[in-house]
Amino acid sequence: MGKRGNAMHIVISVIRHLLNITGAYRVYEWYLEKQLDPSRIPNHIGIIMDGNRRWSDSLMFDRLDGYAMGADKVYKAVEWCMDMGVRQITLYVLSLENLRRSKDDLDALFRVLEAKLDSLYHDARVYEKGMRIKAIGRIERLPEGIRSRIARLEEATKDHDRYYITLAVAYGGRGEIVESIKRIAEKVRRGELSPDAIDESVIEEHLYTSDLPKQEPDLIIRTSGEVRLSGFLLWQSAYSELVFLDVLWPEFRRIDLLRAIRMYQSRKRRYGL
Repeated sequence: MGKRGNAMHIVISVIRHLLNITGAYRVYEWYLEKQLDPSRIPNHIGIIMDGNRRWSDSLMFDRLDGYAMGADKVYKAVEWCMDMGVRQITLYVLSLENLRRSKDDLDALFRVLEAKLDSLYHDARVYEKGMRIKAIGRIERLPEGIRSRIARLEEATKDHDRYYITLAVAYGGRGEIVESIKRIAEKVRRGELSPDAIDESVIEEHLYTSDLPKQEPDLIIRTSGEVRLSGFLLWQSAYSELVFLDVLWPEFRRIDLLRAIRMYQSRKRRYGL
């Protein structure tokens, strides 16, 4: 983002702040909420949380600040979703491609991720609300400190079944499909499965998301203005409704969630029919 883009982002941030303190956003939020049909709230929402680095760079903050702000926004976004009756939330935290970033960038990201995993483990709301938290992806590619924290959190919440929070970490949709095919091929090799028996349901049984009540997101939201999935849930998103928002993730507001759900409800889901 160039100097002009940085200046424009700062102006927009100031305008949003002024609208917030004058109460304009609260009125608009109330208006949006009144437009929604409570009986048609998505059951499963996927969120591609993009824009942490651009937010920190545009405001000339340290990258660590951008990741920390983004992580704090995850807490709020999950609460907003649950308060609206969304039972499943899948969050794109870190892609496999992200692991190719610079060491300094990854060190900052991993520090924030470790802190937030610790915070979740000790957060009473996780247990009071019955949130099952699980990570999907190539977890073995992550540092030991993160792997151990993920394992501890998964073990502590494995019997929860009110809300399902899935963290896609070191995740790639193509890689997930490849891993699924390898597991199926191994069963065929051992004579446990006939090739003729392989269908969509068999593949879905071997995906990372196989233990979710509903694997397919009804709605996928991507922030930052980018219009692509970047490998997020490639199999599961076949009939998901997609909403792309021109807001950087640290600045994501409840208004933006309401806008996305309003767009979702305005569409007729045809499933190819």
